[in-house]
Amino acid sequence: MSFNSTLAFGIAALLCCSDSATAAEFGRPATAEEIKAWNIDVAPDGTGLPDGQGDVARGRQVFEDNCSACHGAKGEGGFADRLAGGRGSLATDHPVKTVGSFWPYATTLFDYVRRAMPYPAPQTLSDDDTYAVVAYILNLNDIVPADAVLDRSSLPRVKMPNRDGLVPDREFSVITNSRQHQGRKP
Repeated sequence: MSFNSTLAFGIAALLCCSDSATAAEFGRPATAEEIKAWNIDVAPDGTGLPDGQGDVARGRQVFEDNCSACHGAKGEGGFADRLAGGRGSLATDHPVKTVGSFWPYATTLFDYVRRAMPYPAPQTLSDDDTYAVVAYILNLNDIVPADAVLDRSSLPRVKMPNRDGLVPDREFSVITNSRQHQGRKP
């Protein structure tokens, strides 16, 4: 077959294919139920939190069953990140970034656990078990009492120790540059 014949055949095939299927014929619009199942993000103000509730005692059991193998028996760390402790360490030479020392919002903890945990089976915890394990982790960090029950109303009201500790990037750059000029490490 000559080059011209091959080219003509290729163009003909392309034209046939482009006429037989348009972009509108691929897939279908998502249903409201499909979008709702996919759209599980939770904002810092609690927008997006589902119905349900969980307490510290139930959270301890959920944690032992699903989290302790990676994060340690009481969130002190294993081969995965440490979750508890470290409060007051961020301004030191050896900061310990944990839920209790670094995270600014309890709702983001719920969002992360709901989306990504437990490894390797994310999104397998019920909403009640997610609230419970979040309550337990917050209790390990002395943020909520041992009898705490969390839900979509109470979780956004939890005041995290580092809620006001993060600064916008612009301010951080100014602070970092200022410290460098003073001979200190950022």
